[in-house]
Amino acid sequence: MRFLSYLVIVTLLGFCGVLSTQAALDDGLILYFSFDRDIDGTAIDGTRNGNNGTISSASITTDEKKVGLGSIEMLDENASVEVESSSALEGFQDHSFVFWINFIQAHNGAWSQIFAKKAPGSDRSPGVWVCPSSLNIHYKFNPGNQGSNCVGPGGENQLFEVGQWYHVAGVKEGGKLRFYVDGEVSSEYDVPANHAQGVEKLYIGKTGYRSATFYLDDFFLFDRALSTDEVSDIMEGLLISVEPQDKLTTTWGSLKTQRD
Repeated sequence: MRFLSYLVIVTLLGFCGVLSTQAALDDGLILYFSFDRDIDGTAIDGTRNGNNGTISSASITTDEKKVGLGSIEMLDENASVEVESSSALEGFQDHSFVFWINFIQAHNGAWSQIFAKKAPGSDRSPGVWVCPSSLNIHYKFNPGNQGSNCVGPGGENQLFEVGQWYHVAGVKEGGKLRFYVDGEVSSEYDVPANHAQGVEKLYIGKTGYRSATFYLDDFFLFDRALSTDEVSDIMEGLLISVEPQDKLTTTWGSLKTQRD
């Protein structure tokens, strides 16, 4: 009986620990796309902050996914998801972008956009591209065009591979950018502590540049710098998921289950 009581207490403590992790990870989350489904061509922001995205020349697919029911397939050079400007998107300095990405094709000789938050007079707040001549990520901020040159899983000039899922995070804290791949810091860069900000859209895929060619799954934006442990927790699926409530709203629900 004493042993049974001990097991109950341990289970309850573990459950409380999970809830505490969920609450911590939810802090500062201003945009989340599961890319499990769309509603009439709209990617629904699972945070209920209303930062929904308009999908053009791209589609949600269940054929290739990392988490949940699907991912978004960016095959066309004009593929895009456009998120209208909002106060939450216009003011952050420290922040974290976290996502799963699977490159369908490698470099194509052109700067090819993965995503960008624009600002008046700036297309890199940040701007994130595939490099023209190598399958690396170019992750830049204005003013000063600071950040990575062509970074990959093991640092500068280390290549990603086509057809493989990678967990990527760009965490800006003060004047530093930490670039993570699969939960590990790949590289760290000096960036402007106060990067260009203001009224402008957030884009996935095409901007003034063509879209890169990739699948994207579980795209998060926080208005704070995540810790390494938090990046790993999200990669491991410890952030609570969204569950449909009605056609246009979602609510935080059960733990997200990650499955290949």
